[in-house]
Amino acid sequence: MRVVLATRNDGKLREMQRLFAPCGWDLVSQAALAIDSAEETRTTFVENALDKARHVARLSGAPCIADDSGLVVESLGGAPGIYSARFAGSQRSDADNNAELIRRLEGEINRHAHFYCAMVYIEHADHPAPLIATARWQGTIIDAPRGDNGFGYDPHFLVKGTDLTAAELDAQTKNRLSHRGQAAALLLGLLRG
Repeated sequence: MRVVLATRNDGKLREMQRLFAPCGWDLVSQAALAIDSAEETRTTFVENALDKARHVARLSGAPCIADDSGLVVESLGGAPGIYSARFAGSQRSDADNNAELIRRLEGEINRHAHFYCAMVYIEHADHPAPLIATARWQGTIIDAPRGDNGFGYDPHFLVKGTDLTAAELDAQTKNRLSHRGQAAALLLGLLRG
């Protein structure tokens, strides 16, 4: 069965293909179907994930998985939060967003942060009972990036209970520990439910 992932991010697609491999789905991105991104106008991760899923399901005619996830930094009042992908502005890059994060944390002692993920599955655009899973991944922010794996804020996110950043973890370990991996495992449970 073809399921469309509401993303244009190749890194996220690869990660999600590994996470949902047990389903045996043909998981493709909205980019592969030339579907533009939904406008993110909501104030919560869950609402944004639902909007993305409904947008892509409507335009693709296929079931859809969408997530909205981001970095939540305690001392920044929850920022970058739902603006994680565009923290440094609309014409952003991972490097720009990371530089903005480190700039805002300059001199800050409290570096506690977590990644948050809200993940939804809908069978069609008007599905009245979406499956929703949420998860958090605890850590702290470090100034100097470390690691070549992952994407986004991973090189600056020191995973709680380890001396490794998310970008230093192998894919299997990251998929087991991460916010997205935890949410995917919960969603898989709901799908099998």
